[in-house]
Amino acid sequence: MHNLVLFTSKDRDTLLKLRKGESKFGEHIQLISNLTNIYDDIVDLDVDYVIFGVSEDIGVYANYGQTGTYTAWQAVIKVLLNIQNNSFTNPKRVLILGHLDYGEARKMVQEKPSKKNIAKARDFVEEIDKDVTYLVSTIIKAGKTPIIIGGGHNNAYGNIKGLSLAKNESVNVINFDAHTDFRAEEGRHSGNGFSYAYAEGFLKNYFIFGLHENYTSDKLFKTLKKVKTIKYNTYEALEVRNELDFNAELEKGLNHIASKPFGIEIDCDAIENIPSSAVTPSGFSTKQARQFINYFAKHDNASYLHICEAAPTKKTETKVGKLITYLITDFIRANGR
Repeated sequence: MHNLVLFTSKDRDTLLKLRKGESKFGEHIQLISNLTNIYDDIVDLDVDYVIFGVSEDIGVYANYGQTGTYTAWQAVIKVLLNIQNNSFTNPKRVLILGHLDYGEARKMVQEKPSKKNIAKARDFVEEIDKDVTYLVSTIIKAGKTPIIIGGGHNNAYGNIKGLSLAKNESVNVINFDAHTDFRAEEGRHSGNGFSYAYAEGFLKNYFIFGLHENYTSDKLFKTLKKVKTIKYNTYEALEVRNELDFNAELEKGLNHIASKPFGIEIDCDAIENIPSSAVTPSGFSTKQARQFINYFAKHDNASYLHICEAAPTKKTETKVGKLITYLITDFIRANGR
């Protein structure tokens, strides 16, 4: 693949911080030294999980959003490699494949978001879609579980399509998010990955967990009510008015999606005070995000994890890297492939 940058042993060794008497996660992960055909290269590997990054914020720019999500992958890999290797983390079950890189194309996000520039970005998001779809589909066909890190929530489309193509059926999704990302099909961007996947028949049942009432339009609420295969709750109903119970809503969400292979989508915009494309001062706690992943990952039909929209700066990259690393390892522990 033209845009896939393999994660090499040299990359790993550069980032590893070894300590006497300790064994680090990165010392025991699996790597691919030379890529020929992704399916052939991973199908016989004795791993359960394939982690790859998406270093882009073009989808966020195409949605007139705050860019910076391209930095998440590098923030995460620095931390992930340096956690402890033990019976709880089990790195031998993990292949770190690399990341999709769009450095040259990213120059467009420096431009003023004119109508012409936004249209160009939306066209390019379709190219990113193809890459993500191919990787996710290939990994799942090879019998592994993909963990996708970084970029905008536009990449949910490729995840859903990839899972659907691999399973040869429509699939379901649970989305931990302050927003629906079910906006109009006006050209691809970070706000309409789910609506495109639904319109094209890849997405069947969809549950949005923790919508923010201040940032969901009346038109969108009306759309959600019309589509019978979509269910949601709001953050305010859960955490402000206490009309709904968090654990009961987890069960409700699982009941809606568990009948088919499903993806777990985590938008860092939903977690309080996490640097992201739409950072919120009022959101779910890190503990709640971890409990959410632990709950859904246990199910046999949990088929991928996607963590997106984090936008760390140099000052906050360790914080974001630690957060997402916790979420990755929670998924692996609970999923237990």
